[in-house]
Amino acid sequence: MNDIINKINILRVQTENNFRNSKAKNTERAYRSDIADFCLFCSKHNFNFMPSKPEIISLYLTHMSNSYKFSTIKRRLASIKIFHRLKGHHIDLQHPVINENLSGIKRKIGSYQKGKKPISINILNNIINFIDSKNVNNNLLYLRDKSLLLIGFSGGFRRSELVSLKKNDLEFVDEGLKIFIKKSKNDQFGEGLVKAIPYFKNKNYCPVENTKTWIKNIKENEDLIFPISDKMVSLIIKKYLNLLGMDSSLYSGHSLRSGFATSTASYGADERSIMSMTGHKSVEMVRRYIKDANLFKNNALNKLNNL
Repeated sequence: MNDIINKINILRVQTENNFRNSKAKNTERAYRSDIADFCLFCSKHNFNFMPSKPEIISLYLTHMSNSYKFSTIKRRLASIKIFHRLKGHHIDLQHPVINENLSGIKRKIGSYQKGKKPISINILNNIINFIDSKNVNNNLLYLRDKSLLLIGFSGGFRRSELVSLKKNDLEFVDEGLKIFIKKSKNDQFGEGLVKAIPYFKNKNYCPVENTKTWIKNIKENEDLIFPISDKMVSLIIKKYLNLLGMDSSLYSGHSLRSGFATSTASYGADERSIMSMTGHKSVEMVRRYIKDANLFKNNALNKLNNL
């Protein structure tokens, strides 16, 4: 009997782990933060948190509309639904008291998302030139940062993907570098993705050549290519932007990824080729990058420019 109880307890622990592993760690943290905020709201107003009624959720939406972006409101609403579902409760987000209120909030505050600015190819080149001007003695930090920025940009990497790269994920071939991504935000089940980065004509800006150089300096017992945290990627970017006299608050760790998409789009890359590198599953975000890249290129006012 005790053996059966122990086996059931083990199965319960494994099941709980499966629940946790069903979402990326960053997503799980966001869910927990969202639920904590909703729970606090209910506690302050003596509302029942679990299960919650549509009327209470609608009041919470109105409460958030005074302080938060529409995208944050939508995410928290999704978190509430998921948390209720995990606890065996159902919430109909299409209930009129929720849906109509959400539509009114969207009309009132708008749904436009102003993200951080992308790092253009010109800004990237300026950073690389700055690193080269300082790195007269092959300083390891400069070598690492140069490879990190060039690979991060040219591969359209997320920060989490970049800092998870291991030596056996890289394969140098005649055409350039093949990088195997085991798992990413849009590939939670580990189907994998291969990014192909060709050699650049200018070796100074070549991600393949500079990564070769950096790998030679990694310790033999170090498996990770860039043994740093994902937050450190953002700090490195901001450091060089500050040194160049730019406003680093306008940029983030995502600026390398968005910079790849907007820069390649501005030079004529199509949706499919951009998505094959970034790993986007939906064209919606990629089209937004392309739209931003073409704001001036396909501007109607260009027809009047020579008048």
